[in-house]
This record gives sequence, structure tokens and C-alpha cells, in this order.
Amino acid sequence: MNINSSQVSPLIQFTIRGLDKCWMPQHGRWSHIYHLDGRKSPNESIPPSDVFYTLNVLLGFSRLAHSGLNHGYELAKIFHENVSLMLKLDVSKYAYGMALWTAAELGLEMEAESLASIRRLIDDRRQWKRFHAQDLGMILIGCVAQARRAPASHWTSTAHDLFRFLLQSYTCPGGLFLDAAAGVRRAFSSFATNTYLTLASYIYGCWSGSKIALALANACALKLIELQGPQGEWPWFFYSPSSLVVDFYEVYSVHQMGMAPAFLEYAEQHGVSGAMESLVRGFKWILGQNQMGHSMLRKSDSLVCRSQIRKERIGNREKRILRATFNAITRRSAELIDPSKLQLRLECRSYELGWILWSFGGRRDLTELQYHEDFREDRSSPPSQQS
Repeated sequence: MNINSSQVSPLIQFTIRGLDKCWMPQHGRWSHIYHLDGRKSPNESIPPSDVFYTLNVLLGFSRLAHSGLNHGYELAKIFHENVSLMLKLDVSKYAYGMALWTAAELGLEMEAESLASIRRLIDDRRQWKRFHAQDLGMILIGCVAQARRAPASHWTSTAHDLFRFLLQSYTCPGGLFLDAAAGVRRAFSSFATNTYLTLASYIYGCWSGSKIALALANACALKLIELQGPQGEWPWFFYSPSSLVVDFYEVYSVHQMGMAPAFLEYAEQHGVSGAMESLVRGFKWILGQNQMGHSMLRKSDSLVCRSQIRKERIGNREKRILRATFNAITRRSAELIDPSKLQLRLECRSYELGWILWSFGGRRDLTELQYHEDFREDRSSPPSQQS
């Protein structure tokens, strides 16, 4: 890897060094998990996840297209090989949207067979009612990205129809989005639910000129900022009809420095109060301004520890569901717990690094974050990661 440091920030250099660790040359993709617990073979491959994560990483690299960066990866080859593989695997529906979005951002034409398979999925309107928020958000963004390249194509009408479906089936008066069009789980949204639909509404609104879409996105961004924790932590789980935080944990690093900055950049551009301050506070959580007082960076590997999690949470999904349901029924807002009851999840996932590239690869501001000394190459041993 040959990085011209005058053109890319230490944050981006750090991120690409981390991606080098996650790269699996024998597979031609980035890994599902890079374990940070000291095992000899830290990269774990789960092909359906690897493929989606790889597309997400490629999307991030698209923001560096004009930087002159020599990262050493054959992006077009990686894209085509992984899209072809995606069609043979049991991937999530949102991966199809990511493929459309990434192709458009990289300026690549998809192979006819791949494009036809994706169109069949999206054109089957019966499937739409089964979409979770991430499916709908990613597919809508992908259609808009393709429509920008070919305004007279069917992608334009499909994007309009998808947004109307979003408006009818995924919105709440309080500002947060619903997670699905139907079912008992739909009212419980995650931070990811709200990120993907907010980002999709911004991207659709900017492209189409829809004031309704931009108003929806602004309302959700404003509500999330209102619900952000005291040290910038983004809560994980909400009861959308009441705009209620029903569980803060896990607090994910990718939300703090990747996904939240993606929609907050749009929020800032559209006049949402506190958007920039919220982004900075959330990012500084990564650097150690958090409950545990730990930097989330594994500097020796140029990777980021995945999350802060309840010690009881690992292997105890049922308890989390009961807690969230109780809080929703009693209209009780969840609170942060004693940090002694938290631990680090010692892993990093490549898509998390892809989101950092996407959110910061095209920005030239926020130098206090992008040029922070913790992102400069450092061969010293990492700080203690006690739990």
C-alpha cells in the first residue's frame, strides 16, 4: 500500500491499514470478523456476510476516487466477482441494494445476469411487505443511485414507488421510523433502522426534490440527536411509536464513527440543529470519552473494537427482549448502567471500516477528528483492553 499522506487524512490511512488486515486474498474479499482476542488466525469467513461487507467496503473506497490514493486493490474485479458470488449465496435482501449503490458510485456497469436477478427481486412487489428497514433503505438508495446514471430508466419510477411505500408503511408521527411494514417486531426499531431510512430519505429527497422526504429525514435526525447519550453514545434499541429508548446496549463503534456521520452530514447541510456537535461528540466516544474510559482503537492493528456490551448480554438475547418490552409497555426510558457491568466485544468487522471511508473519505473538514494523533501509524503495543 502506497499512501500519499498529503491527500488523505490519518483517519483514512488508519482505516485502510485496518482493511489490509481484514483482506482475505485467497477469497478475494474482506472478512466477516477480525477477532481481537489474540488467536493465530484472526480472520473468520462467513461467505454471505463477507460478500455484503466487501460491497460496503467498496462503497467506501468510491469516496476516495479523486484522492490519488494507491491502495493496491482492483476494485472493479473485486466488485464483479463478489456480485456474481452473491447470486449463489443466501444473502440478505439489502445486499442487492448495496450492489446497485456501489456499482453506481464506482461507475461500473453490472453484468446482465446480475442486474436481471436484482431487478427480479425488486420488481416483485409482493416481497416489499417483507422488507425490514435495512432492506428498504438500501434498495431505495440503490435505485436512486442507478436512476442518477440513467434518468429515463425504470429505476426512476421504482425509486418513487419505493419511497411512497416507505412513507405509507414505515413512518411514525414522533420522528423515528418503524422497522417493518407489518408484524409484532415492527414498532421496535434499532439505530440501524433509523440510520438506513434517514439516509435513504435524504438521498431520495436530494435527488427528487421531495420536501416530504427531506422533512422525514430531518425529523428523524433531530429525534436521534435528542436521544443521544450524555457522552455521545448512540442508543441501540427504540420503541418508535413513543420515541423511547428501550435499551442503550450494545453501543456500537460503527454507529459512532461511521453510520451516524453518514446521515449527520446531510442533516448538517439541511439545517438540523446540533448535527455537527452531535457528530463530534459521538466520534470522541471512540477515542475514550465513554463510560468505560477506554479508547475503542486497537492501534497496533489499525482496527476498531466493535462495541461496549452488557456482560450479561452475550448469550442472553431473551433477557434483552424482555427488558425492551417492559420498558415499552411502562413507557420507561432506558438508562446507562454502571460501567463495571460492561465489557468490550473484541472483534472488528470490515464493513465498519467501509462506513468510515464513506463518511470521511470525501470530507476535508473535521480536522480535529481526522488528524487526531491516535490515528497516526504507531508500532507501540495497544492499551489494555480489560473487561
